[in-house]
Formats: sequence, structure tokens, C-alpha cells
Amino acid sequence: MALDLDALAQEMTAWRRDLHAHPEFGFEERRTSAFVAAKLREFGLDEVAEGIGGTGVVGTLKRGSGNRAIALRADMDALRINEQGTSEYRSQNPGTMHACGHDGHTAMLLGAAKLLAEEGGFDGIVRFVFQPAEEWGKGALAMLADGLMERFPFEEIYGLHNMPGLSVGHFQTRVGPIMSAEDNFEIVLKGVGGHAARPHWGNEVLVAACATVMNLQTIVSRRLSPTDIGVVSVTELITDGTRNALPGLARILGDARSFRPEVSAEIEKQMSIIAEGTALTYNIAAEMTYTREFVPLLNDAALVDEAFAAARTVFEPEHVSTADEPTTGSEDFARFLEHVPGCFVFVGNGKDSAPLHNPSYDFNDDGLLYGARFHAAIIRQRLPSA
Repeated sequence: MALDLDALAQEMTAWRRDLHAHPEFGFEERRTSAFVAAKLREFGLDEVAEGIGGTGVVGTLKRGSGNRAIALRADMDALRINEQGTSEYRSQNPGTMHACGHDGHTAMLLGAAKLLAEEGGFDGIVRFVFQPAEEWGKGALAMLADGLMERFPFEEIYGLHNMPGLSVGHFQTRVGPIMSAEDNFEIVLKGVGGHAARPHWGNEVLVAACATVMNLQTIVSRRLSPTDIGVVSVTELITDGTRNALPGLARILGDARSFRPEVSAEIEKQMSIIAEGTALTYNIAAEMTYTREFVPLLNDAALVDEAFAAARTVFEPEHVSTADEPTTGSEDFARFLEHVPGCFVFVGNGKDSAPLHNPSYDFNDDGLLYGARFHAAIIRQRLPSA
């Protein structure tokens, strides 16, 4: 029996706004996962497993006699941001908000689960993967470490993200790299602090820290090939000084983005050279920590074609396009693609949408049905019924 799509859109809006009002940070999504699990059971899924990777949920829906399994994934976590929105459903948890649209992604996947459970139209197994802690790159790894692939095996995986600046009802993806790796770094400079009136009596680190920050900007502009994409961003400079005391300790923190392991390795190498060289120049000590938090997100070429074909059954064909270039944002979904092929896509959140991670951001409910229908379309295309 065909589901009333207008009624489904209204339901998804209500779910999304409820989730928006009750945001939870990564691995704290207890209310959210309970909400998701209850809805999946209400829809009549064959199995609903909770606590996967901490607070993750996996729902399983089977139709027909096929044994092929495909996964659809949504992220559930919110950010440590104070919401500035004034809607009636604004965050009720001070200091936490859905500033990236994961409330919308969760509602879309719930909508797809209801649509497929009631209408069927496929032959095989669907895994609905609701992931925690995407924002800090730990949720996918936690689910995988908890046996996701062994307990709920699947052969392909698809995910989506809303995109501010892209009109609602528009769809984009691309073959190969679509989102970048993210590396984090911390450089600690150690010297001898002292009185601001007598800098020659100590060996302060603030001037050296400023020089280090400026020198780090030469990595991309002068030390990488112009054909490689890389970003190095210093986001924090913290010292132990005060108004009349020169610091003896400075911490420089930030992140780096790239699309190839070789570029990431070169950024780390050059950063170490700069830190050590600058420290030597200023007669202080330097220590560097460099970690790789997100891997590049690489879409499978064949499955990108499948995603485009499915999208054209949901979106106006002229609104389905190839993304011109990859984005240097990062996405935890990439960890699943180290195990199975998949495709990640963008759906429009509106030309006038506030940016992601902005305290005034809000997910555009007009896009909910597009996402749910795309999820259902790719399943029916990849698991066709007899």
C-alpha cells in the first residue's frame, strides 16, 4: 500500500523538531537513540539493535528471499554550540545544538525506514545505521570496533548530508574524493618566562609562537605541489603569560586537510621542520603531536552512477548534478568505505541557509522528503524486487 507522502513529510518534520529541541553530544545520544529505536520498532522492522558502538542503533528490514544487504547511514550527534535561533523548537539543552543538521539526517532515515517498511518494493536486506559521535570522528570507528560488519553485514553503504547554499530539491555528488581527511596538531613551545619589563632576563615564547604560526602558512603555499589540495589552519594560541608577565609556555593547536596520504605525511614532515627550526632560532624547545582524525571520503565510481540514477527518480533531472570540486570538510562516513564500497551525497538546505556549525543554523524541513525518498530509491534500485 502506498504511503501518504504529505503525511510522512509532516511526521518527519515533527520528529526532526523534537530531535532539534533535545540535542545530545557524541556518545551521549541516549534520548536520541531511544527515540530512533522506538520508531523503528513502531514501523515493524525485523530487528532493532541498540548500544552499538556506545549509543548507535542498527535496524534491519528484510523483504523477499534475497540475501544481499545494503546499509543506509545517518548521524545523530549535536555540537557544543549555544543556539541563537528563536524557533519554538530551539535547543532546550544550553550549550548544545544541532548546528550541522544531524537532526534532519536522522529524521530522513527514519522516514525512509517507514516508507520501505510499509511499501516494500525491494528484495533483500536493508541495514539502517544510526551513528553516534560523527562530529569528532569517533562514532564510525566505535561501531566498527563493536562488530558492526560481523553482526550486521552489508555489501554497500550510502549516506547524505545537507548543504547550505544549495537550493532545496537539488542533489550533488561526485566520483572519488568528495570530502577531505582531517589531521589535528599541537605544537608546544617551552622557554623561560619572566617580567614584561625585562625580556632579556628570560627566554619568552610568544614571539616564537607568532613566528611559528606565520611560518606554518608557508606549508601549503611554498612546500606542497600546486597540484595538491591542502589546508593548514591554526585555530588556537594559548600561553601562560599575563598582562605584565612574558610566557614561558605556548601551545599552538589547529588542523590540516588533505585528500591523499602522501600530502598528509608531507604536511606533518614540514610542520615538524618548521617547529624545530623556529624553536632553534629563538633558543627554546618545541614538541609536536600530530594525529589523523578523519580519512578522505572516496566515493565508488560505479555506485556514484547508481546514486545519480536513483536521484533522477526523486529530484528534477536538471537539479541532479556533479559537484564541481571536493570539499575540505571531513566526514566520519569515510571509515565505512574502508570496508565496503559506497557513495556519499549532498542535498540542498537552501540558498539562504546559515552555514553549518553556525549558532543560527537550522535544518530546512522542506528537504526532508527528498532525503527519505532518495534513501528508498537507492534501495529499490540496488535490491530490485522480482
